[in-house]
Amino acid sequence: MDRTQRLRPADPDRIGGYRILARLGAGGMGQVYLARSDRGRTVAVKLVRPDLADQADFRARFRQEVRAARRVGGLWTAPVLDADTDAPVPWVATGYVAGPDLQSVVEDHGPLPEHSVRVLAHGLALALQDIHSVGLVHRDLKPSNVLVTADGPRVIDFGVARALEAGADGGLTRTGALIGSPGFMAPEQLRGDRVTPACDVFCLGSVLAYAASGRLPFGEATSGVHALMFRIAQDPPDLDGVPESLQELIGDCLHKDPAARPTLGRILERVPATLPHPWLPSTVLAQLASEAAQLLDLEDPSASGPPAPAPAPPAPYDPYDPYDDVTAYADYSPEPDPEPPLQRSAKSTAALIAVAIVVAVGAGGSVYAFMSGAPENAAPNPTASQTTPDPTTPNPPASASRGASDVIPQQYLGSWSAVIPSNSGDNTRHLVIRSGRVGDPVLTLTADGSGYHCVFQARLTEAPPSPDTPLRIGPSEVGPGSTGTCNPGRPSTVSVMPDGRLHRQTVGTTEYLDYTKGNG
Repeated sequence: MDRTQRLRPADPDRIGGYRILARLGAGGMGQVYLARSDRGRTVAVKLVRPDLADQADFRARFRQEVRAARRVGGLWTAPVLDADTDAPVPWVATGYVAGPDLQSVVEDHGPLPEHSVRVLAHGLALALQDIHSVGLVHRDLKPSNVLVTADGPRVIDFGVARALEAGADGGLTRTGALIGSPGFMAPEQLRGDRVTPACDVFCLGSVLAYAASGRLPFGEATSGVHALMFRIAQDPPDLDGVPESLQELIGDCLHKDPAARPTLGRILERVPATLPHPWLPSTVLAQLASEAAQLLDLEDPSASGPPAPAPAPPAPYDPYDPYDDVTAYADYSPEPDPEPPLQRSAKSTAALIAVAIVVAVGAGGSVYAFMSGAPENAAPNPTASQTTPDPTTPNPPASASRGASDVIPQQYLGSWSAVIPSNSGDNTRHLVIRSGRVGDPVLTLTADGSGYHCVFQARLTEAPPSPDTPLRIGPSEVGPGSTGTCNPGRPSTVSVMPDGRLHRQTVGTTEYLDYTKGNG
């Protein structure tokens, strides 16, 4: 089903630098619109409800949440691209994920098969790792906040996330604040207790149970919300309809005691990264192809209003900019090409049509190859291998021991940031290092600047012999959601310096960039 809805007379024509195309839906915080930047990028813009905009405490909370959400990198979330928290009616823009939400998929097509639920569990666990690595708890993970794409799930809506460091008495996470969706809330949320990452693990269990069976593990709210809340807090989950092979994992996630729930790392071990081709049923892939074709029509300037302004001329070619921007000389300011104009080539249009045709005849493997390729609106670069990394299919060296424990020392883990000044504005780099083993995708870099948004991922290639030994990271790959000129990078080493900064250097060169812990 098409997620877009026609605009109403009262809807705005523009929000910030984005022209509004259609409605996407509404939530507790406000209305969500499909929009397009002047350079042709498709985004989702959430406009806050006017009554909330008038509340000073909400504005402060919203400002903090947007600032924190900008730090979340990775392939499994919709990135926060832009925001104006001081506008008369605040708004935030995120990358648009062209796919239906999980709730719609289950309602339209029924429960997902077991192998699909395993891929879903793996992708959602990786998304939550990225969110938790910057000190956030999502708090509202539910099927309508999980978008389904041909290359995996994407988590959206950090509108109710809270910074962990605020603490139980810090105002923003004060006891008594009930935030979330009743059918997918953890017992500690219902009690008003302090929320930790284990809360998201409980919500993950509820989402997986719903995806596998089409039913909520604690029932619907037909008999009243209070009865539902009591069942969540007291009763065991009803996993009838969930495949037996998944019941133990989901049941463990739904443990009443937060301390007894598995960590995300343990969940990833229990759902190995084995990605089938395709991971979704053919009927769902057909829906994805149909929605992609509808989006193409919607973005056509002749169908949606006057053409977008012509893009600014490209930045001069920089011979030092063939890589993933994770390294830089101290006096080097990368200037990737701006986004291309909206016009789609005949090749990209034909590709979308081919996707729909291949789906219709049931050739799922070919569909996956089409749908998981490089972003169509990335600037062309014949020398760059614009491939989509598959973090669920590690390719470790032959000598790597996949049964070994996570090998990355604690001092590397978390979020790191750097800023590279330039004439067109600051270029920001957000680096996330997560726990993992040799062959795992442990490093994610989100690079933002004038005219580009790039997401890169790289794998650990060797186990460090000691905590003081630099990490050896393999070549980076360009991930989905990237726009502008985003080129894969070469192998690098990562070390923690005596002053606490993170030093990343390209192997065999003097190119480097230093990061500071947290928001930088």
